[in-house]
Amino acid sequence: MSKFNKIKFKNSYAEEMYEICQKCLPSGFNKAEFLLKNFQLAKEFGLDAKFVESKECLDIFSGVSLPENSNPIAQAYAGHQFGHYNPQLGDGRAILIGEINNRDIQLKGIGQTPFSRRGDGKSSLGPVLREYVISEFMHTLNIPTTRALFAIKTNENVIRETKQPGGVLVRVAKSHIRIGTFEYARAQSNKVLKSLADYSINRHFPELNKTENKYLSFFAAVCDKQASLISKWMSIGFVHGVMNTDNMTISGETIDYGPCAFMDDYDPKTVFSSIDHHGRYAYKNQPSIMVWNLTKFAESLIPLIHEETEKSVKQLTEVLQLVIPSYKEYFYKEFSKKLGLSKMDNKEIKIIEDYLKILKSNSIDFTKSFRDLSKIYLSIIDVKESVFLNAKDFTNWYKRWNHRLDPKIIKKIDGINPSYIPRNHIIENALMHSINNDDSKIIDLIKVISQPFDEVSGYEDFASPSKINRSRYVTYCGT
Repeated sequence: MSKFNKIKFKNSYAEEMYEICQKCLPSGFNKAEFLLKNFQLAKEFGLDAKFVESKECLDIFSGVSLPENSNPIAQAYAGHQFGHYNPQLGDGRAILIGEINNRDIQLKGIGQTPFSRRGDGKSSLGPVLREYVISEFMHTLNIPTTRALFAIKTNENVIRETKQPGGVLVRVAKSHIRIGTFEYARAQSNKVLKSLADYSINRHFPELNKTENKYLSFFAAVCDKQASLISKWMSIGFVHGVMNTDNMTISGETIDYGPCAFMDDYDPKTVFSSIDHHGRYAYKNQPSIMVWNLTKFAESLIPLIHEETEKSVKQLTEVLQLVIPSYKEYFYKEFSKKLGLSKMDNKEIKIIEDYLKILKSNSIDFTKSFRDLSKIYLSIIDVKESVFLNAKDFTNWYKRWNHRLDPKIIKKIDGINPSYIPRNHIIENALMHSINNDDSKIIDLIKVISQPFDEVSGYEDFASPSKINRSRYVTYCGT
């Protein structure tokens, strides 16, 4: 028996939620090869380096063969996409092969499933590499996220607008249960809805079983997870790009990195996605869309909260009304840490807000501004050498900020504010080279963002925005 077969796969979702999933075998890619391997994450699952380098490992995760205790499934879910309800979506190109250490192992881009909706169920290599890089970067910043175990090159072409090399992402998640999963379950029956809620609570929030109304407590817990998550996105200039209800997890992990990107110049109106024509998912709108999505989640839970619908709606609404205040508290805490503040009073909130106004009015690079600020404070550089060179109102703001600093925090802010992020032009260049069989750029990028706080000589380009067409950068979903 192989090393991998000795690891006990759980299949709790397949066994308990069989009414909203379908058994489905991966297509498999016989010519596949590993492109990126996450040895650290593999170790967490008990997979040693020797096994990770083996043909057996490649065959398993490219869908050629599966461990005997795997029960592969495609999960069903619904979703509001750009505000419009689709009653059946589901895993159209992903198969959950099982759970290890209470985490899902999913093959994304592995071929057709019962939910492929006339698609081929495959993925081009570019989106696979993008998700690998950005999800692992988010993990490094302690932002809840799905993770990437392997990126696999299938050595088969997929047809999109053109022929493109194919890829498979081996994705790890606390679970793949989405708000859209609850929308789908509600449409099936109250029995299925209750089963999904009980399963979700037992898996992610078992402590809630002791509360007076565990389903209301569950809703509140998910709201809190999302409020915290979105505040972290905002703190690093991350624009998800496709915040549909089927792309929001109840575990509070970031999921589905299709058209995502990071801001260069700070502009709350920033939109990258080619299909977001009206800016629904713009940077500034992410908190309000979070609430909109949670409202749809609340609507799905109505039958579970109270036998009287009006009372259910009232109780859920009371929780919903707390989401934005909770989000704001998380938001200001994140930016307080980034600016070396600690008191969180109205004066410090004003300092944060005025700082962001300076960035916006002067079109200053969001990520670099925080690093330059600490260098100015530590007398490493002068204002004239920084991004604040021509910034109006900066001098006055700096005096106010300097007066409110917490000495204990200011010494640590370079460990909070990254020097390196997956810059849009850098990642596009790396993806282009990988698609053309040159992996050196993507390997360099992963090396840099795995230690994003440590400035390294020779990697200055990774810390700077593109000098051309910054405002015109466009992302594509990749499906």
